[in-house]
Amino acid sequence: MIKDNPLPSNDDSMFITAGCPTRRTERGAAAVEMALVAPLLLALVFGIISFGTAYNTKISLTAGVREGARLIALGDTDANAIQRVKDSTPHLSPALASSDISILENCPPGSTTGKARVQANYSLAYNYLFKKGTWNIQVEGVMRCGL
Repeated sequence: MIKDNPLPSNDDSMFITAGCPTRRTERGAAAVEMALVAPLLLALVFGIISFGTAYNTKISLTAGVREGARLIALGDTDANAIQRVKDSTPHLSPALASSDISILENCPPGSTTGKARVQANYSLAYNYLFKKGTWNIQVEGVMRCGL
């Protein structure tokens, strides 16, 4: 049988109810839990940021090569298509070089058959906590000729 305890005094260093642990034994538990969980959370956040940067780069490159393929499909020159790809990806650092852009298929002048294909390769450097490296991103844009 549990005896009734008197009301707690101003000293709140321990619980008065029977069977409950004292507050002193739980002091610092939140700090220890945070110390265990914080590195995992930080690694997750930095991973999400790195992945988001790489995905944004891929989307930008895809839009750029699509623009280049569109110019080729409309009968423009290879040089103008390569310049359009570079102009469509202004935020890349380092900038996309002309040697990273390839015209894989051209459209014959006045043709409505076939397709224009443009490819770009880009090396994106990353620094994920203690690991450094590069992601090689390769994208291709395809457009039907004459459109």
